[in-house]
Amino acid sequence: MLVITTPSIEGKKIIRYYGIVSGEAILGTNIFKDFFAGIRDIVGGRSASYEKELRKAKNIALSEMTEAAESLGANAVVAVDLDYETIGGGTGNMLMVTASGTAVTYE
Repeated sequence: MLVITTPSIEGKKIIRYYGIVSGEAILGTNIFKDFFAGIRDIVGGRSASYEKELRKAKNIALSEMTEAAESLGANAVVAVDLDYETIGGGTGNMLMVTASGTAVTYE
């Protein structure tokens, strides 16, 4: 499955558009991760635990989106957009990643 951010596929012809497909991932964060990530933010440095969770959520969202495209008979998703949000506050933070694009068949 070809997954790209551009609206067209260079050198290829899109022969069918199936419509918008999307995938979502919502992951909870842990109070201890939040605490130590906050310390890293104050003293500087990267938060490896959050980076790992972001990658995990992104991969889940992309996987769900491509599965939706495959179920329609598409062989590509074009114009893919990734959105990141945090939900909640305090110790109940959740990370949400949404992937959306247009399912197509190209030749």
